[in-house]
Amino acid sequence: MKENKFEFQYEIYDDISELDEKDAWLLTEARTVTEQAYAPYSRFHVGAVAILENGEVVAGTNQENASYPVGICAERVLLGSVGTLHPNMAVKSMAISYNSEDVRSDHPISPCGMCRQALLEYETRTKKPIRLILSGQEGKVYIIKTARFLLPFAFTSDELI
Repeated sequence: MKENKFEFQYEIYDDISELDEKDAWLLTEARTVTEQAYAPYSRFHVGAVAILENGEVVAGTNQENASYPVGICAERVLLGSVGTLHPNMAVKSMAISYNSEDVRSDHPISPCGMCRQALLEYETRTKKPIRLILSGQEGKVYIIKTARFLLPFAFTSDELI
C-alpha cells in the first residue's frame, strides 16, 4: 500500500480592510449583489462577481425554484453568462459572498460540489486558473489561487478520451 497526501495553501485575511484595492472592490460587489438573489426557500442569498481577462465585470446570483433541483447557484449563473457574453474569455478572479436571513454571514463559504466541477471545467476550457475570493458580509476572507485546489480528484475530459 502507498499513501499520498493532498494539501494546498490559501491566504487568510481578518477582514476586507486587509485586501488590496481591486480585491476589496470585487468582494464589495459580490456582497452587494447578494441582494439580487432569488432565494425565497433557503433564504440563503449568494452573489458572485468576476473580473475577466479583458477587464469586463460579470455578476451572478443564486436562483431558486420550488422544484429544488431546478435552482442554480450564483457561480454557475456567472459562468453561464461569461460563456455566452464573452466566449472563451478567462476569469481572472471571482469573489463569492452570501447573506442569510437565518444565520450570521461572518465567515467564508466554499462553492458546492457542482460549482467546483463547473469552475474546474471553465479553468480547463480557458487554460487559466480562476482565483477565488471567499467571504461573508463581514469577517475573514480566504483567497485561493485556483479553483482546481477545491476538487483534487475531479472528473475531467481526460476520462472521456
